[in-house]
Amino acid sequence: MRRSLGVKDGVAIAASSTAATTSIGIGMGALAAYTGRQTPALLLLAFLPILGIALSYARLNRSEPNCGSGYTWVGRSIGPWSGFLTGWVVLVGNVIFMAYTGAVTGSVVLQFLNKLGLHSVLGLQLDPASTGISTAVGLVALVAVTVTAITGVRAATRMQMWLLIFEYAVLLIFCGYALFAGDQPFSLSWLNPFDIGSPQALAQGMVLAVFFYWGWDAAFSVNEETRSSSDAARGGLIALVAMLGLFLVGALAFQRVMSTEELIRNGPQALTFLGSKLAPEPWASLPLAALMCSAFASLQSSVIPTARGALAMARDRTLGPVWQRVHPRYGSPAIGTLLIMAVAALLAVLAVGIPKLNDMILTAVNSIGLTVALYYGLTALACAVRFRDSLRGGAVRALRDVVVPAASALTLFGLGAYLVWDYATMTDHFEASPDNGWFMLALPALFVLLGLAAAAWAKWVRRAPYFRTGRGTDADAITLPMDADGAPLPSPSNG
Repeated sequence: MRRSLGVKDGVAIAASSTAATTSIGIGMGALAAYTGRQTPALLLLAFLPILGIALSYARLNRSEPNCGSGYTWVGRSIGPWSGFLTGWVVLVGNVIFMAYTGAVTGSVVLQFLNKLGLHSVLGLQLDPASTGISTAVGLVALVAVTVTAITGVRAATRMQMWLLIFEYAVLLIFCGYALFAGDQPFSLSWLNPFDIGSPQALAQGMVLAVFFYWGWDAAFSVNEETRSSSDAARGGLIALVAMLGLFLVGALAFQRVMSTEELIRNGPQALTFLGSKLAPEPWASLPLAALMCSAFASLQSSVIPTARGALAMARDRTLGPVWQRVHPRYGSPAIGTLLIMAVAALLAVLAVGIPKLNDMILTAVNSIGLTVALYYGLTALACAVRFRDSLRGGAVRALRDVVVPAASALTLFGLGAYLVWDYATMTDHFEASPDNGWFMLALPALFVLLGLAAAAWAKWVRRAPYFRTGRGTDADAITLPMDADGAPLPSPSNG
């Protein structure tokens, strides 16, 4: 198999996966709801454990390059049950991401139509804040990107590179201008995490920030296509540091232009509001165009690696054989890709029960944030366990291989445990609302319980060899789509 990707490809894949423009455009209001003007401080604080997780990924990747990443590493180092759960929550998290990103994409398209003067069709109001209308438009987008994922991966990847350049250029120009032109006075307290109001706000904000950074690890899902394992690690780390810079610039720019109340009120439309405050039309629509590109790209880039992860697990017989059926013409796991789209579409339709898009986003992000914290923590813990002998190899090695991974894992586990306790005690009844603790706890708990049930089925019914050895499919054992020259097609990824 030809290994054709290098560091810059890893950076592009990780950056597309993290979808900074989407996170900034729709998520800053959610962060502000918990941390107020200390959002920049929170993003800096959350970067520390995430950097520790990234270093853990890099260390494990040097030892055992594998597209299964955490699924393989945790399975071998801690145990197959934990490893399966790691792979499971990655799949579930991506499917949930696709479900809510579909609605977000629909909302952005509706915002764009409103900008063009189209506010209703056949008496139906094209309201970007409506979960139902946004979801309907988003389902069309989901079908379109799924077809592309099955039939045209290389063309989609090239298009994503150009979309990425456009998005970041617009984002940096507008946010950079906002830093100087905004009328809200800057304060150093914005960078002080001790000014965050309460432990609950800090914990909730940290989990949301983990979701912001989620996706840099996509670079490690293409180990089998990189020239060396260090290229994937460097690509992921460079993208992570770049995301920190973009998030800080975005947070500071938003707060220079908007009060906290304006930021929260505008919610998913905050980037559109920023554009209207800084420039006249048609230039004011450029941030919205960048957000639409980012939403489509992040939706598209979540389909392919999710299907690939299911393919790797199916080869280990931890998932059913339907997930490893490869299309004879396109060489892609077409059936698995269609199934993933169908599940994401079903979840998106069920989420219509939450009437406001902003509430749906909060619900989805909280659920994904907890599951992402779980699998990141397990992977970092696997690093500390696997290289525990480094404690006898000198202070630098011990710090790099054991202490930093263990501290990062414990930080994320601690945040998750605190939020579980907070959700369990904040209410005394169940209601499908992002303000209801039992509802917020029920969703990630359901994902984990379903994962344990799937693991039990794989172990005792399918008798998967993974549960005897903890070893996942070797990267080179997976047959990937090839281009006309025999080179593996690159796979954009999301998170």
